[in-house]
Amino acid sequence: MPKKEKAHEEKEPIAPESNELQELKMQLARALADYDNLRKRVEREKEEGKYLSKLVIISRLLPTFDMFTDAQRHLNDPGLGISLKVLQDTLSEEGIVEVDAKTGDAFNEDWHEAIDTTAGTAEQNGTIAEVFLKGYRFTDGPIIRHAKVKVFRS
Repeated sequence: MPKKEKAHEEKEPIAPESNELQELKMQLARALADYDNLRKRVEREKEEGKYLSKLVIISRLLPTFDMFTDAQRHLNDPGLGISLKVLQDTLSEEGIVEVDAKTGDAFNEDWHEAIDTTAGTAEQNGTIAEVFLKGYRFTDGPIIRHAKVKVFRS
């Protein structure tokens, strides 16, 4: 009979949440938000690290690439041409493209670096007279190296 009595016993009403429980819930919510922010920050810093390491490596390789390009211009060697094509394709796959700079283009200080000037007509003023060194940038915009150019002045 004691078992029946226990079954019929009324359960005590659950007390409203205490302040301590509410405080613990708030601390848990803050901790979860902090963890999510930390996870996002670590991911962002990881991506920035990849970008910066790519920038450093490409910046160091560009002078060698320029030398090979000059050598190919003078030698016209098929093997060197193939190697340059492979390197250009690799740069392109990594999101690196040439800065557009041709004789007659308008000089743009965001993309070009004027290392010399020469006299020109009024129509030529502020345009590129000669390209000394190609510039490179990431596809999404940031410059790796400005194109080195000579600019007409009137």
